Amino acid sequence: MLSEWLALFPPWLLVGLLLGVVASVFVAGVFVVGGRLFPTAPVDESEKIDGTTRRRSEIREYLRAIGEPFAEDHPVHGQTVAFYLPSRDVAITFNAQAYFRIERAGTYAVLCEHEMPGAQLGRRLPFEVPKLEPELADLDDPIAEAFERLGLPATASADDVKAAYRSEVKGAHPDHGGNEAEFKRVREAYTTAKDHAEA
Repeated sequence: MLSEWLALFPPWLLVGLLLGVVASVFVAGVFVVGGRLFPTAPVDESEKIDGTTRRRSEIREYLRAIGEPFAEDHPVHGQTVAFYLPSRDVAITFNAQAYFRIERAGTYAVLCEHEMPGAQLGRRLPFEVPKLEPELADLDDPIAEAFERLGLPATASADDVKAAYRSEVKGAHPDHGGNEAEFKRVREAYTTAKDHAEA
């Protein structure tokens, strides 16, 4: 019965299927053996910081740096906002719907994007904020960090960024005595800096 069923297919198709199954089993075996010989280090989820958590931390640090009293996860007009400045009646939220509801109710609302560095909040507040020291003003600013990692001023041109990257990557590349983590940081800095370099 099986031989009659197999006779319906051309021999090249059967050989191809058999070779495909053998190759798949071999590759799966390589991955299993590789996983046992070189196990992946477990990821500590408690140390993982997502965008919202990082931005909340940056905003918290910024508000403390300018000496502004605030309450976190505070209800305002039926909406829970990330930060509320009671002395100024200002609500800071990541939620667009809450932003519009609060603004219609008469409280000044600030909508923060998850990508916005906390130090940039001062420009959105409806009151004068004190000038911070330069190192605090650039607190966790990924663009400034990218230029700094490449050893360049923020006004560097695209050509300067490319030249600095080529210079930095030589020492950071694992094939040239560097390590993978440093190589990755240099590549990320280059990507960010080239997108914000002056033309």
